[in-house]
Amino acid sequence: TAMEQLIAPRVLGKDVTNIAQIQADLHRALYNTGRSGPTVYAISGLDIALWDIAAKRAGLPLYQLLGGSARATLPAYASLLRYGFADVVERKTREAIERGYRFIKLHENKIDIIRTAKRACGDKVPLMVDCSCPWTVDEAIAAARQLADQDLAWLEEPIYPPDDDAGLARLRALAPMPIAAGENCSNLMEFKRLMEIGAIGIAQPSVTKVGGVTEMRKVFALGEAHGVVVVPHSPYFGPGLM
Repeated sequence: TAMEQLIAPRVLGKDVTNIAQIQADLHRALYNTGRSGPTVYAISGLDIALWDIAAKRAGLPLYQLLGGSARATLPAYASLLRYGFADVVERKTREAIERGYRFIKLHENKIDIIRTAKRACGDKVPLMVDCSCPWTVDEAIAAARQLADQDLAWLEEPIYPPDDDAGLARLRALAPMPIAAGENCSNLMEFKRLMEIGAIGIAQPSVTKVGGVTEMRKVFALGEAHGVVVVPHSPYFGPGLM
């Protein structure tokens, strides 16, 4: 509905090569429908499609159109589902390692289960923990301290609500491991606020939620300026995963 009723009437007939201006015009025209949610997701989809057209016209893969890469391959991490049982998590962690993954991400928030996974990973396979926003700020601080000896690669989205930027900054100031967040951010300014107050060490924009490729590029530049690592987030299937 957002695409059909809000966006299509504003872009039909426009020059598909003028991606930056189309994006800027849409964001400005539609700000009063909200800077998040279905409108921004629809803008994201259109932007991805425009970049796809540009790459096809150039006869290049998108990464080359965006400036190329020094890497021939990229490491992938196994993003495990939430299982809720230590024995299942241990088995799934070992299975992922046996399949060749050298980075593991859990979606668990129980300390004993996280410790079990870390034992399965050992010292050579980094472990990331996505908590999926279960705790208050004080609970998150307590949990981070309990996990201080686990050498986590990062602790992701530990606080509810996820847009409690000040609470996240308070946690990061005290946490012994890096703090990651951003999949619930829907525009550049949200990331700007997080970085300016020192709330995150790792930013995780989702291309299908943040405004598409155009906005993602801005988040990368912003992260570089603030010394924040940017790790693209994508739990999605189909076009989002692509």
